[in-house]
Amino acid sequence: MGSNLVITKEIENYINNHSLELTTVQKEIISYNNTLGDIKRMQISVSQCHFLHLIIKISNIKKILEIGTFTGLSGLTMSLSLPSDGKLVTLDKNAERNKIASNFFKKAKQENKVKTIIGPALESISNFKKREQKFDLVFIDADKENYKNYYEKSLDLIEKNGLIIVDNVLWHGEVVDTKKRDKLTTVIKEFNIYVNKDKRTENLIIPVGDGLTVCRKL
Repeated sequence: MGSNLVITKEIENYINNHSLELTTVQKEIISYNNTLGDIKRMQISVSQCHFLHLIIKISNIKKILEIGTFTGLSGLTMSLSLPSDGKLVTLDKNAERNKIASNFFKKAKQENKVKTIIGPALESISNFKKREQKFDLVFIDADKENYKNYYEKSLDLIEKNGLIIVDNVLWHGEVVDTKKRDKLTTVIKEFNIYVNKDKRTENLIIPVGDGLTVCRKL
């Protein structure tokens, strides 16, 4: 049986330097996030940018819901990957960061593709369901305590073969640490078990960034 390669910082840099180059605005968001201190960890990795770009392109996705905007790197990445008639709706409860993300979207000339909604995500998702609004892809990267709720409600917003992608499912590697029993690590572990047992989807954990679970609705 073949073994997986351990990705060091040097290998990660090599991969990024030999993959699709990010746009000027994407790089600007990363530079901005580097000034934010510890919360910059909320940003997706460059490798995840590449993965999202590719899966959106090859899956012919046109309508995306993002749960958790932060400063806009993931949203911009997905918007840039959409066709000219594609649409991204991104949800976040933090008005200040939403304004920052919106400015980056405008700078990248993506404002016509992107709609930002400020408020509790679960309320917005419930409204989508009432209006029978559907998406091709839901990307979940928000408060971990609600991951299961976001996942459950997202299933109502996608059709058969629709995708749900969830970030941080490897939780800095702490999901395999039996001594880690803090609340968030436990939440992620329980979420991973729940999704893996769910017969409504098939799922795969991709070891890029902090781990992405990709679910296809059956």
